[in-house]
Amino acid sequence: MTTSPEVLSRVTPSLPVPPRLRPVVPLLPVLPVVAVVVLLGLPVRSGGSVAPADAASALAVLCALGQALVRGRRPLTRTAALVLGLPVVGIALAATGAATSGDALTGLARHLQVFVLIPVAVTLLVRDRRGARLLLWSLVGLALWQGGIGVKQYLTGTGASYQGAFVRAVGTFGPSDVMGMANVVALGVVAATGLALGTRSVRQRLVAAGCAAVLLVPLAVSFSRGAWIATAVTCGVVLLLAGVRRAAKVFAGVVAAAVVLVGGFGVGAAALEERLTSITQVTDAPDQSVVDRYTMWAAATDMWSAHPLTGVGLKSFPAHRDGHASLALSSGSDTEGAGQAFVRQPLLSPHNMYLLLLSEQGLLGVVTVAGSWLALLVCALRRLRRGAGRVQDCALAACGLLLWQLVNFLYADIGGPSTVLTAICLGLAAWWALSGDAAREAGAR
Repeated sequence: MTTSPEVLSRVTPSLPVPPRLRPVVPLLPVLPVVAVVVLLGLPVRSGGSVAPADAASALAVLCALGQALVRGRRPLTRTAALVLGLPVVGIALAATGAATSGDALTGLARHLQVFVLIPVAVTLLVRDRRGARLLLWSLVGLALWQGGIGVKQYLTGTGASYQGAFVRAVGTFGPSDVMGMANVVALGVVAATGLALGTRSVRQRLVAAGCAAVLLVPLAVSFSRGAWIATAVTCGVVLLLAGVRRAAKVFAGVVAAAVVLVGGFGVGAAALEERLTSITQVTDAPDQSVVDRYTMWAAATDMWSAHPLTGVGLKSFPAHRDGHASLALSSGSDTEGAGQAFVRQPLLSPHNMYLLLLSEQGLLGVVTVAGSWLALLVCALRRLRRGAGRVQDCALAACGLLLWQLVNFLYADIGGPSTVLTAICLGLAAWWALSGDAAREAGAR
């Protein structure tokens, strides 16, 4: 005769916990995910195959599996299983069309890691708002660490090369992952903004708002146009979700601060003005990076038109690039500085996640993978609306992180050690939007 886990939990005495440790016990499940975030603060070895954060993410997946078995109940709701499992269909079919078996295996493993396994693990390991807050504050802490290193690189001229000067802030990621620090800092800004706007605690509001304001400096000197656009759009939407009147006040404060920093003190005025102006220079003397980006976008679209349903296969964009790109495409991008010698990196992706899906996985991949993200966003916003009037710091931050990823995917795709943060953001959004634990949290005062 077997005994159910619920009965065992009632008749088995729990181990005594010292009073000082009781507040810490509910946070233990989420610590494997926090460890992934912390390890992203370590220097990245150029040419390394597996980053420490990726290895830690595998451990987090195993911890989530173990906890699901110990809890003895269905780990995911039916809706969560459908939404989070939907990308498996498109990814698996695209793997069958890869050029080599090696590309199929590595592409399948990477895509499942980022879009399925880690998001599911985060959904299971984050139990309540306390765990979510710890994970969100760890993101802010990582952003402050990487941003501090980036600002030092800018001020001392030890960053990555930008227009002949070594002033581009890249943190510990180096010029080989020039977008890494920008993504980390931008996610920190979004997380801090949500934590500040959704709380009733004056202390948390002041600390989080201060962190968001400080992080704007390293975000600016990262010279990442895509991160700027995604952060501005996301923070604007999060402000509107928190209240129109508050949004107007914060917007006025940000404009005033920008005028003082850039106009009054001239903080990076010339370089920032040139970088901002280049965003709109598509036909009027665009720089080579803009030319390369739009050329690769056209190549990705052409690949999809040739293989509309299933695409050219996982990790097959580089093999088909030259056959579809125009002669305007350069042979690669130059990277140098921040402790790395001159390296010319080949252009291996269209720098647009949606076009990468379309070219490599076709319509089937877009419907299953991007459709999963859209469903996640709709569910998250619906639950946020139902929880109006309650403490919503974690909800606003989770929705903001997901929205930032979806906007940033217009100018970037997965790649590099910082990609694991994409999976964590998807997992946080899934916890809020789909998990039964979050549903109980949303219904509690």
